[in-house]
Amino acid sequence: MPYIHTSDSTRLYYREWGMGTPVLFVSAWAFSGAMWEYQMLHLSERGLRCIAFDRRGHGRSDDPGRGFDIDRLSDDLAEVIEQLDLRDLTLVGNSMGCGEIVHYLARHGTSRIARVALVSGVTPGTLKSAENPQGLPKEAAEFAIMKMQQDRPLYMTDGAIKYFNLGSTWPAAPLLSSEMVQWAIRLILECSPKASIECFRISAQTNFLPDLRACTVPTLVLHGENDQIAPLDMCARRTVQGIVGSELKTYPGGGHGMFLTHKERLNEDLLTFIQG
Repeated sequence: MPYIHTSDSTRLYYREWGMGTPVLFVSAWAFSGAMWEYQMLHLSERGLRCIAFDRRGHGRSDDPGRGFDIDRLSDDLAEVIEQLDLRDLTLVGNSMGCGEIVHYLARHGTSRIARVALVSGVTPGTLKSAENPQGLPKEAAEFAIMKMQQDRPLYMTDGAIKYFNLGSTWPAAPLLSSEMVQWAIRLILECSPKASIECFRISAQTNFLPDLRACTVPTLVLHGENDQIAPLDMCARRTVQGIVGSELKTYPGGGHGMFLTHKERLNEDLLTFIQG
């Protein structure tokens, strides 16, 4: 099995498809690298080397019950890049993964990185603060954690409607089949309960605004106009303001889970950006 062995003796599983210019995918909160199935298939068949790893406590990686702080998670990303000796690399993040990417850049620099794509990112932060008055109150984040502790499968299943912007018609919604939604929920539930809760807290509470200055490579921000998890104005527009020279593309009708609901357009936008 392909594993990266980190400096704190945690094994991180990764999958790799294709040959050519490397692209490393960093997953959303509670998702393993398997979430990128449709992006990796598309891009690997078009001359790119696609790699996705499972964050600690996720998927087939070890669940050490520790190391769920943003420094350690970004260092895990660094160790994946270094041990696979990836250079001229495109980093593609989704949701929480976008925070890990910009924090990695702040801690480790851009010497190996050619470009960055941030999809449905939570940067620069979703928690309410003086800089972000429309953000999520800390009490709301802790309430969500309490609901996970009470009934995690129910919390994740109920959250899918908001996550994919399906509306009240789910499971008979036109955006995704009910089977696709159930697949996504199964992936989330494979995540360790400890990892789910700790990463949720880190993703909600971390202020990534200072890290954005470290993103000095070409950066593409892709975001849904109807994202209910990381609203466009709160996250994507503020991210673009913080990254000099970055470009924002918005998706009409797009929610937070565009890697599935808008996968065809997303795939083409990523391919154009990487090969352009």
